[in-house]
Amino acid sequence: MKGSLIILAFFTFGLFGGMFRIFPEWILNDELTTYALYVLMFLVGISIGSDRGAFYILKKMKYKVMLVPLLVIIGSLAGTALVSAFLPNINLWEAMAVGAGFGYYSLSSIVISQLSGQELGVIALLSNIMREITTLLAVPVMVKYFGKLAGIASGGATAMDTTLPVIVKFTGKEFGIIAVFSGIVLTALVPVLVTLLLEIF
Repeated sequence: MKGSLIILAFFTFGLFGGMFRIFPEWILNDELTTYALYVLMFLVGISIGSDRGAFYILKKMKYKVMLVPLLVIIGSLAGTALVSAFLPNINLWEAMAVGAGFGYYSLSSIVISQLSGQELGVIALLSNIMREITTLLAVPVMVKYFGKLAGIASGGATAMDTTLPVIVKFTGKEFGIIAVFSGIVLTALVPVLVTLLLEIF
């Protein structure tokens, strides 16, 4: 819980700092965020790679590891399909397309905007950002009450990058390998599933 509060504090500080322009202009550069993510991924990679037992769980699970991204897909689409019943202005397929972003807000919002308009694109952007932030803040609670795969499922596509450090911290390095695998599969499927849901159905 302490880790989540620290993350929330930094996020809140950054949010209000950005709103009230208390930071210098150079820190608002998008490239700086990208470089910070690269460094973070590099450090997490070293941490996982240096652990001899980290790949053991992947070997142990064999084909079962495919169930992780598969169940994330089923859960995300089923959840958004259920929510669509309470949203009169969004139909079933549009809601599922938003869910098919799996937290990858930048790509999914662009694809959805092109296929279904700016309004749904903004909804996808906000929805998937909220999924990422919720994962960053709630992984300790999820792991405690729902098991170590819960954080990976919540992270969706972001489990391979932005939410990976917090997932590794609270589940262990061996689950970091599963998180990366699941995140890669989901990231690759985002444009495919979003397009299928909006154009075919």
